Amino acid sequence: MSGPKKRMRDSFLQAMKERMAAERDVFFLTADFGSPVLDGVRKDFPDRFVNVGISEQNLVNVATGLSLEGFRVVAYAIAPFITMRCLEQIRINLAILSQIRPLNVTLVGVGAGYSYEVSGPTHQALEDIAVMRALPNVGVWSPADAATAAAMAHRALDGIGVRYLRLDSHPLPDLGPAPTTDELKRGFRLGGSAGAAAAIVSTGYMSQLAGGVRDELEAGGIPVRTVDLMDLASPDLAALAAELVACRAILTLEEGFVGRGGMDSLLAQHLAPRLPKAKWTHAGLEPHYHFEIGPRDDLLAAQGLSRPALAARLIERINE
Repeated sequence: MSGPKKRMRDSFLQAMKERMAAERDVFFLTADFGSPVLDGVRKDFPDRFVNVGISEQNLVNVATGLSLEGFRVVAYAIAPFITMRCLEQIRINLAILSQIRPLNVTLVGVGAGYSYEVSGPTHQALEDIAVMRALPNVGVWSPADAATAAAMAHRALDGIGVRYLRLDSHPLPDLGPAPTTDELKRGFRLGGSAGAAAAIVSTGYMSQLAGGVRDELEAGGIPVRTVDLMDLASPDLAALAAELVACRAILTLEEGFVGRGGMDSLLAQHLAPRLPKAKWTHAGLEPHYHFEIGPRDDLLAAQGLSRPALAARLIERINE
């Protein structure tokens, strides 16, 4: 990890602002949710910016209509509200319709995982990966840092289709340089030791934690390959399997409910059969709502998701 901490939303919005200045067919919608950068978008492009109010279902309806008229649309709201509050609208207007009509809509949810740690389960997006993965024709993009969020802004505008982009609300350091076009296309980027017998596959904020776990293990003489899984709908799993072929122990790590259709389900169903010699451990949140508030890392540690606990789990798997 390198450089100062930055917010994903600011990097994403700045990239969008620059594209809106150069391209007249980019339209921005928000559901009564803002930021200083977004204030600049509203000021500079009043004819292509609409705040629909606290009305996420209508946000999706308006986004669909604008896309049908030829605009590339970004719809921006709090993560659990832009996914679960308006799931029927996403399913019918975007997932189903995009199968028969070309659409370009990017749903942006801020507050992935425990981002809003003091707001309780109503504002925490712990199910969004599973919910959005269930929809055909919808991409699920999960950046781990601001550099990746900015790169995904450009990729969204340069392609066609519908995707959900889940952003962390906290300022975080970049894990390294922004992902390349090839890394974005295949849906993952690699870190740590090539050819290692142990690996950690993670997404979003948990890729930040995975880097710390890797460093702790490598300081003890255990090389680890890390995988930041950025695409949770259609990553190139054949390419990922080729990178992990030497692994005998793999830890998956996500800030969502395990065993409920999230990243662990994607990997167990579609990657594990390609790596039959690997032993797997899936780490995440127990499927139970917690009403305690406090620092994010404390909430995670209470469920066994601290650096020492995760390092111990992977060592245990290696030694089996």
